[in-house]
Amino acid sequence: MRTTFPHTGTKRRQCGIATLEFALMLLFGLLPLLLVMYSGVMIMAVQQTLSAASAEGARAAFRHAAPAERRTAACLAARRSMQWLLTYSRQAPSCTTPGTAPINVSAPAPCADLPSAQCISVQVSYDYRTHPFLPGTGRVYGWVMRTPLRSTAVSQLDLGGN
Repeated sequence: MRTTFPHTGTKRRQCGIATLEFALMLLFGLLPLLLVMYSGVMIMAVQQTLSAASAEGARAAFRHAAPAERRTAACLAARRSMQWLLTYSRQAPSCTTPGTAPINVSAPAPCADLPSAQCISVQVSYDYRTHPFLPGTGRVYGWVMRTPLRSTAVSQLDLGGN
C-alpha cells in the first residue's frame, strides 16, 4: 500500500520563494536605503569641508598685511582646503579674481557692528544638484536643497594700533 501526502507537491514548488523574496527585499528595500544614507553622509562631508574651507580662508586673510594679498591668500587657502570637491566637480577657480563662485572673497569693508575695524568675508559653495556623488540623487535631493551648499566665515581686521 502506497501512501501519498497531499502537500508534497506544493512544498517542492515553493522551494525558491524565500530566495526570491529576499532578492526583491534587498533590491527594492535595503539598497535604496543604503544609497540614500551614503549620499546623506557625503552631503554632510561636503558641508564640513565647506565650513573648514571658509574658516581657513578667513584665517589666511587675517595673516596678510596688504588688502590685495589678503583676498588672494584667503582664496588660495580656501581652494587648498576644498581641493577634493573642486577636483570632483572639475572646477578650477581663479584666485586672481577672488570674487567669483565657488570661492567668493569680499573686499575689505567696515564691519557692520564695529565701523573702526575692517571685515573680509569668505564664502565657499558647492552645487550638489549639478555635481551629485551618486547619479540621480541630485534630483532626489533637489526638492530639499534648492540652493548650493554654502559656508561663510568673516575675518575682522583691527587696523588701529594698540
